Amino acid sequence: MYRTHRMTIAALAAFVAVLAASAAAMAQWKCVEGHIVTRWAKDVSPQNAHPEYPRPQMVRKDWMNLNGLWQYAPAEANQPAPIGKKLDGEILVPFPVESALSGVGKHFDRLWYRRTFQVPADWKGRRVLLNFGAVDWESTVYVNGKALGTHRGGYDAFSYDLTDALKDGDNELVVGVFDPTDKGTQPRGKQVLNPKGIWYTPATGIWQTVWLEPVGLRSIESLSLVPDIDTGCLYVTVNVPGKGDLPDVTLKAFDDGKEVATATGKASDVTRIKLPIPNAKLWSPDSPHLYDLQVTLSEQGKQIDAVTSYFGMRKTSIGKDEKGITRMMLNNKFIFQIGPLDQGFWPDGIYLAPTDEALRYDIEVLRKLGFNMARKHVKIECDRWYYWADKLGLMVWQDMPSGNTASDRPGFQRELTQLVLGMRNHPSIVMWVVFNEGWGQVKNDPAETKKWVDLVRKLDPSRLVNNASGWADHKCGDVIDMHKYPGPGSPKPEESRAAVLGEFGGLGLPLEGHLWQTKNWGYRPMSDRDDLTNKYVELLRGIHKFKDDPGLSAGVYTQTTDCEGEVNGLMTYDREVIKANPEKMAAANRGEFPPPPVTKTVAATSEQTPIEWKYTTEKPADDWTKPDFDDSSWKVGKGGFGTAGTPGAVVGTQWETADIWLRRTIELPAKLPAELHLRLHHDEDAEVYINGIRAAAETGFVSDYYQAAISPKALASLKPGKNALAVHCKQTSGGQFIDVGLVELVPAKK
Repeated sequence: MYRTHRMTIAALAAFVAVLAASAAAMAQWKCVEGHIVTRWAKDVSPQNAHPEYPRPQMVRKDWMNLNGLWQYAPAEANQPAPIGKKLDGEILVPFPVESALSGVGKHFDRLWYRRTFQVPADWKGRRVLLNFGAVDWESTVYVNGKALGTHRGGYDAFSYDLTDALKDGDNELVVGVFDPTDKGTQPRGKQVLNPKGIWYTPATGIWQTVWLEPVGLRSIESLSLVPDIDTGCLYVTVNVPGKGDLPDVTLKAFDDGKEVATATGKASDVTRIKLPIPNAKLWSPDSPHLYDLQVTLSEQGKQIDAVTSYFGMRKTSIGKDEKGITRMMLNNKFIFQIGPLDQGFWPDGIYLAPTDEALRYDIEVLRKLGFNMARKHVKIECDRWYYWADKLGLMVWQDMPSGNTASDRPGFQRELTQLVLGMRNHPSIVMWVVFNEGWGQVKNDPAETKKWVDLVRKLDPSRLVNNASGWADHKCGDVIDMHKYPGPGSPKPEESRAAVLGEFGGLGLPLEGHLWQTKNWGYRPMSDRDDLTNKYVELLRGIHKFKDDPGLSAGVYTQTTDCEGEVNGLMTYDREVIKANPEKMAAANRGEFPPPPVTKTVAATSEQTPIEWKYTTEKPADDWTKPDFDDSSWKVGKGGFGTAGTPGAVVGTQWETADIWLRRTIELPAKLPAELHLRLHHDEDAEVYINGIRAAAETGFVSDYYQAAISPKALASLKPGKNALAVHCKQTSGGQFIDVGLVELVPAKK
C-alpha cells in the first residue's frame, strides 16, 4: 500500500489547463520581501504550492488540488459577493494573506477569494466534494453564484457537496472571509493584530489546502481508529451519512505491503468494527511502526467508495512505576517525555510551512536532538504535520487554541469538539491540553474547567487530558502541570495524576542574519553558543533529578524555534542554525551528563547570610558604576532587595520602587580564580558592572538563582584586592527582587 497518491490523468490535465490559462498572472507572483525566509521558500511557486494529498488518514485516489493563484480583494461587512467579477489582486493559496508566500503580506479583517475550475470529464455521474483544510476564521462559499454555506472555526477541515451547483466548462468559486483576530472572542491562539512579545502575526483566510474529489451517492465522511493493545485489536468506526440501509464495510490491514488482518461490518457512526491485529507491533518513539489500512464501502456487493489510511497500535495511560510513583505511561511502560514547546509559526508562511519537506524537517531535527515529544502550543497544525510525527516517532501534546475570554462558550465547545474528532486518529497525539495558563479559562470555577475535561474524555476516552498547562489547575484531568522559567521545577505527583513541567527554559540567543526584527528578547539571555549549550545541559540535569524525586513524568522546553521577536528557539526562525551543540543537547535529553562542575563561592550572595550593600532608589550620577564613585550618601541595607512572595527571593531589605541601584566592594585573592561567573536572581531587568565595565545585562524575571557569564572586558578588569560590584535593577509589574554575587566553576575531575 502507498500513502502518496497521484491525481488522475484527467484531473491533472484539467488542473494544468487552468494553470496554463493564467500563466501570465503567475509570472507576476513573488514572495514579499522585507523579512527573513526559510530555504524552502525558493521551492514555492503557483504551480506547486503544497501539491501533496492533504488528508493522509483518509485518502482517495481521484482528486484535484485547487492550490495556486487565486484572485482576491479586501471586503467590507455586508458587501454582496463579487459573483462574476474579476478581483484586482492575486494571492497564492493556501498561504494566509499576511504571509510573504501569499504574495500579499498584508492583513485584512475581511476579504474575497475568487477562481475558476473545470471538473474532469471522467468524474461525470459522481458527486463532487469541495474540501477546505482550514480557513481562519469565518468563511462563506459560493459556486456559480450559489451559496453553499458558512463555516466558523479557524482550525478544522470542512466540506461541501457542490454537485448541484456545477455546470459544464468553467465554474466560479468565491470565498468570503472574516477574521477579527484578537478583536473577537473566537479561539485564535497567539495571533494578534499588533504583534509583540509572545504574540505573533495573524493568519487570516485560507491557510491550508483546498481540493476537489469525486464520490458516490453515499461515501465515507469520517473514520474513527481506536487501538487497543491489551486485546490486540483496532476498533474502527466508518461514518457514512444518508438514509437507507447501512452499507457494508470491508477492512484490510497491511504491514509493509503484506495483508495481516481483515474484518467486515456495517457503516455506522456508533457501531465499531473489531479488527484483530495478530502479534501487533507497537508504535513508540523508538519504533514508530505504522500499519496501512484499506477501507472499502459497498452496497449489494458493489463498491461505492474506498479510502486508504494508516494506524499505530499504542496506548497512553496513567499508572504506577516500580516505586509506586504515578506516571504517564506509553504502552503500559513509563517513558520520560521530553520535548519543546512548538509554536508552529514560519517567517515566510506564518501559520503554514512553505513545503511538506519543511514540515518534516522540524520534526527530524527534534528527533535528532533527542526529543521524543512536542507540545503543539495553542495552535492546530495541518494533517501532514501529524503524519510526519506519526511516521518519525514524535509524541504530541495537543493544545486547544485559546481565545481572549470565556464569553463565547458555544464557539469554544464547537472548535474543541472538532479538534478532538478531527485529529484523534493520529497515534502521535498522546494528550489533549484544554487550557494554557488560564487563557480563556474561568479561573475561579473548577466545575467549569472539569466540564471541558469531561467533554474531551467523552469524545476520546483513549487519551490523557491536561486540564490546564500552568497556573489555574483545578484538580481534574490526568496531570498536574506547572510552568517555571527558566526552571527547572516539578509539582508533586498525586495518587491519580502525574507531575509534568509544561514549560521551562526560554534561553535566548539572537543570531545576526537570522532575525525577524532588530528588537528581540528571551527569558534568559545567553552570550554565545557555548553559554547556551552549557546552560541547557544544566537545566536538563535538574529535570532528570526531578524525574527521580519527586517523580516528574515530562518536561517541555521553550521552544523549537525563534518566533518573530522571541529568540528562545533551539533553532533560528529561518531554521538555518541549530543554536546549541546538537550532540550535547541530545545526550542531556537522554539523561546522559558529564560530571557537574564544583561551585565555589568567591563573593557571596545573600542566599545563606545577608550581605551588606549601599543602595539608592533615586537615579544617581552617570559615573555611579566606577570604583571611585562616592556613595557615602546612599543607604545601607542587607541583601537581597525586593518584596516578600517573589518566587525564589530571600529578602533582606524591602524594595518596592521601579528602580534600585546597588554597590558593594568585593575582595579577591592574590591568585584570581579561574572560570568566574555571576550568581544572581533578578526580577526584572538587571545590569551588572564590575569596576565600571558592564559584566552582564539580564532581562526579564527568573524564579531562582543561577550562574551567568561575565563579559570578557569585565573579567579582564578584575584584580587582586578590592573590586567594585555595581547593579541596576528595573521593575515594571508583579514581584521584584535583586541579588548578585560571584562564583568559580571548577571543572569536575573525570
